[in-house]
Amino acid sequence: MLQSSLPKQAEGAERLTLGRRIAALAFRSRRRFATAVAIAIAVLLGYHVIFGQNGITVYEQKRLEDRVLTQQIKELQEENSQLKGHVDRLQTSPDAIEHEAREKLHYTRPGEVIYTLDEKSGAGKAAEKPLGQGSDAVSKGSAVP
Repeated sequence: MLQSSLPKQAEGAERLTLGRRIAALAFRSRRRFATAVAIAIAVLLGYHVIFGQNGITVYEQKRLEDRVLTQQIKELQEENSQLKGHVDRLQTSPDAIEHEAREKLHYTRPGEVIYTLDEKSGAGKAAEKPLGQGSDAVSKGSAVP
């Protein structure tokens, strides 16, 4: 009877030792698993920070768009100030009004003849067309004093 209980005790001691080994392995694995989960969370968080909806890439795109729009605003402000200056000159200066009428409307003074080049004929074949006394500009009564 003594002999039969000895293998059972040895088997029980092995089970306890095996149980402790499994518990130690589980404890060590638990730390490794927690470390792996923490690393995975850090990687996902980093990916979201860089490529997410409000990430660094979107931020850089918005900064570039801001620079482009700021440049457009500056250009439009410059154009606006030039146009305001042109309007002021047209409202105050008779010479500016005369210049604009001559350039845009082809108005002439009595006795003047304006020659215009036909844009369709090409550079080598520039045709001159007198706008003198039978022209639209004079027949409309568009003489500038």
